[in-house]
Amino acid sequence: MKVFFLAVVRPQERGAAGEQAPSLILAEASKLDSFSLFSRSSVQEFMRFFAATIAERTAVGQRQGVTENDYVGYVVRRHGQLAVVAVTDKDYPELAAMELVGKAARAFEARFEARQIAQAAAALPFEDADELLRQYQDPRQANAILKVQRELEDTKAVLHKTMEGLLEREERLDMLVDKSAHLSSQSKAFYKTAKKTNSCCIVM
Repeated sequence: MKVFFLAVVRPQERGAAGEQAPSLILAEASKLDSFSLFSRSSVQEFMRFFAATIAERTAVGQRQGVTENDYVGYVVRRHGQLAVVAVTDKDYPELAAMELVGKAARAFEARFEARQIAQAAAALPFEDADELLRQYQDPRQANAILKVQRELEDTKAVLHKTMEGLLEREERLDMLVDKSAHLSSQSKAFYKTAKKTNSCCIVM
């Protein structure tokens, strides 16, 4: 049971013509030592892509778990300017994952004002992300934390979707990968190669 990635995202809303600027990853932390050294940078980029994609497609006030192959992205959309996403394996407990994203969201909002979030042009200094990711690696420890810190918000229903079900009609993951500003040309090539050989790394 592992948490691979935690991200605070400022999702960008779609324009009238369906165009949008890329979402901004305001803070992130990752633990990718279970992936090969060769693939880690591409996996990290795909984690960012996955986090941004599901954050953009989560309504304000909504909490959901989005499954893609062997991974689940748990997301909470606090308001128009802020969403938090944790990417875990399928065995990681949902309640612990949702507590992690909720706790990260509350800590981030306590640290930064809405104006700072809205005006940020790059990532903001948020060391709590690394600490929270470390703290929640062990679900047994996370469960102990839950017993003490569970709040009413954390008992709300979580929607469950697949990545395919999250995409809008006529959208395909391949097309999103090609257009993504979160992915380098090397990672896009890695995605296509991995898909052909059926050796998935994250959102493939």
